[in-house]
Amino acid sequence: MLVVILVVGILAAITIPSWLGFVEVRRLNNAQEEVHQALRQAQSQAINHKLTWQVSLREKNGIVQWTVHPAETSKFIPDTVKNNDNLWYSLHPNIQIFKDKNNKGNYETTLAKTTSPQMWKVMFNYQGCPVYVIGDECTKTSLRTLGQITFHSQHTSQTKRCIYVSTVLGAMRTGKEHLKANQSGKYCY
Repeated sequence: MLVVILVVGILAAITIPSWLGFVEVRRLNNAQEEVHQALRQAQSQAINHKLTWQVSLREKNGIVQWTVHPAETSKFIPDTVKNNDNLWYSLHPNIQIFKDKNNKGNYETTLAKTTSPQMWKVMFNYQGCPVYVIGDECTKTSLRTLGQITFHSQHTSQTKRCIYVSTVLGAMRTGKEHLKANQSGKYCY
């Protein structure tokens, strides 16, 4: 009986960390997919309504939240959106936005942001192009509208998931962390 208990204990000690790592990677993948779909939704709403729409992200009480809404000229995020918690969707509490500016792996989140409180946004004009200023045409889209958002787990900071707004026409793609950098020096592709 003691041998059986010992064997079960050893097997549990070997498999539990792997299982927990798997669960964290699934949470990261779900967060990446959720925010990627939010970006697609904002782009689609902008085209359908012929208005500038945006995806906004924030950290509230240590939890990353996102929402999709029409953009407003005078505010980074309109007060009616910022103050209405019912409009925000929360990611799993373990999921965080990677913000390290001195990293060597180019994982930094580079979307338009404010610092106090920390919030990020991506806006799309009526043609579905990412824009920095409401009313800009696709031909006025600048490189500062492009960027990435990188997620990591509090428990497995080595694993990262990225979403890129990669072209001035509004193409978006997802990526995951690799051991080798690509041609542009990115590890998350």
